[in-house]
Formats: sequence, C-alpha cells, structure tokens
Amino acid sequence: MAVRPILTWPDARLSAVCAPVGAPDDAVRQLAADMLETMYAAPGRGLAAPQVGVLRRLFVMDVTWKEGRNDPLVCLDPQILWRSEAQAAGPEGCLSIPGVTTEVMRAKEIRLGYTDLTGQRHEAHLTGFAAIRAQHEYDHLDGIMTFDRLTPQARQVAEEVYAAYGAPSSETRA
Repeated sequence: MAVRPILTWPDARLSAVCAPVGAPDDAVRQLAADMLETMYAAPGRGLAAPQVGVLRRLFVMDVTWKEGRNDPLVCLDPQILWRSEAQAAGPEGCLSIPGVTTEVMRAKEIRLGYTDLTGQRHEAHLTGFAAIRAQHEYDHLDGIMTFDRLTPQARQVAEEVYAAYGAPSSETRA
C-alpha cells in the first residue's frame, strides 16, 4: 500500500467523467488499498479515484473511523439507484479543495448500488452523513466538485477563500 498524492482543484482531471472499472483485478484491488491508506492519512472520510489521478468509477469511504471504529467501504462502478425527496444543506469539505468548507444541498437518504472487490454486486440504504459522503464521492466520478453545487455568489466566496488558503495556481501544478 502507498499514500498517493491528492489532486487539487482546478486540475482538469477532477472535471472528467470517469470510465467504468469493470471486473476487479489485482490492479484495482491495489488502487483501492492505496486509496484507503491515502484517505486515512489525509485525514478524510472519503476519496474518489479521480482525486488520485485515476479516471475510473471507484470510491472509498469510512464515515466512522474518526470515532474509533474502522468500517471502510470500497465501491466499484457505483450507482445512485434512489434519492429521497427530503434534502438538507450541510457543511462539506473536500480533500481536493483544502481549506474550504461549503454548504451543499443533498438528499438525506439514498440507495447505493456498487460492486465490491470480489466482483459481487450490493445495494445499501444510506442515511445521514453516510448518504452525504457517498453523494459527494459519487459526484467526483462525474467530474462534479462541491463548487459546482453552489450558487454563483457562494461559489465566488468559496473560490476566494480557497485562493487565500494558498491554493496552487495552474502555473505551479504538475
């Protein structure tokens, strides 16, 4: 396992729609292990493959580890099968937009379909923070950042905060 560098916005790879993973192989399992290690080291509660420069439909999350209980979830080719009509706005941070927390409107509940590392398909009913985290990571697979979910005015403020935080400029990016 290895900690991988996390891309930061506005890296163009973060705006790309990702390709399906398909059947999991050793390379996918290694990527998932690296992503979990990277997420925990960051320290975050979720990480999508494009955030480490891999444009495949894969994300990892663990919404309980900061409370002392590891419960990692690896989702290959996830699909949001259902979203509740009930929504809530809540604070969201992103490892690819360090130093910025924004208020994002999300469904309070979702049904998530995904394939695990053994190739088995699952469905999970997620509520609360787990539902929000899964929607956030799923957005990454479609090239959607939290900035894209904001009003123009809120986005301008968030981008100013990001710039003041010391966001890397496009000239300094590799």
